[in-house]
Amino acid sequence: MKYIPDESKKWRTLSSEYLFKRPWLTARRDTVELPDGRVNPEFYVLEYPSWINVIAITEDGKYVMVEQYRHGLARVGIELCAGVVEPGEAPEAAARRELEEETGYTGGKWELGMVICGNPSVTDNYTYCYIARGVTKTSEQHLDANEDITVKLISEDELLEIMKADEMKQALMAAPLWRYFALGLNR
Repeated sequence: MKYIPDESKKWRTLSSEYLFKRPWLTARRDTVELPDGRVNPEFYVLEYPSWINVIAITEDGKYVMVEQYRHGLARVGIELCAGVVEPGEAPEAAARRELEEETGYTGGKWELGMVICGNPSVTDNYTYCYIARGVTKTSEQHLDANEDITVKLISEDELLEIMKADEMKQALMAAPLWRYFALGLNR
């Protein structure tokens, strides 16, 4: 069955006001009209650039993961390589760039695994989730000034245990990994 959205449920934006604009986050207040005519004068939207993440697998079947501190949750966690799509950059080019910068791994066969949104009720961006098979280490990390990332090569069994134990808290990374395993894309 192909899902066909009911476009009559769309809201109409009557006005917008930007509350602040920063390079990685913009907040806007919209006045919106619902399909039944009700008006909500304060609906907040957070604008972000597009994001990417990469399920990267080495030629010998290890998963290239990153460990880093996340201040919002005040915890260190293991994640996929991820980052921001720069203005004018294609999502796959951003994914390849981020994988090399964060981990030093390049090459392999790439495919788009899925496109998701972290919270479509209040955010306006997508995350492009790639699968890169057969990547190899070709350089050292090239981290931004605010990045402190440790590369971890882990087996499929270890990754599945991390996921089953609910240790991966980044939903935009857990979702494509669960889909990857559920659809048997690891075979």
